[in-house]
Amino acid sequence: MRSYLIEDLVDKDCQAIVAAFEELGFRGPIDDIYYLPLPAELLQREQQEHLEECGPYFMALECIKKEDENSLKLELLVRGRKKMRCSCISYATPDQRAHMLEYLDQFIDELEVSI
Repeated sequence: MRSYLIEDLVDKDCQAIVAAFEELGFRGPIDDIYYLPLPAELLQREQQEHLEECGPYFMALECIKKEDENSLKLELLVRGRKKMRCSCISYATPDQRAHMLEYLDQFIDELEVSI
């Protein structure tokens, strides 16, 4: 699996990030998993065509908790909420990847978390 990993977050910073994700409604159905939505304008053609059947689309982020050595792991796989398997589920395009990495970095920066 391709992923983007942010390591060595202290507990206080990790808790602030998780609280912000939860406030935005990004919590997934499994503990410590968050669904970061992908903007519609970045969807590939097939994803746009499957939006009603498979969407909305997101990238999953896992918060890996270890005392003062927490990590955030963003999977670079675009998933649909309504279906686990479909041809529209694929690794992020360069534009999707760039957007989500920038989004996550800016999100953390706005919370004044130092990495």
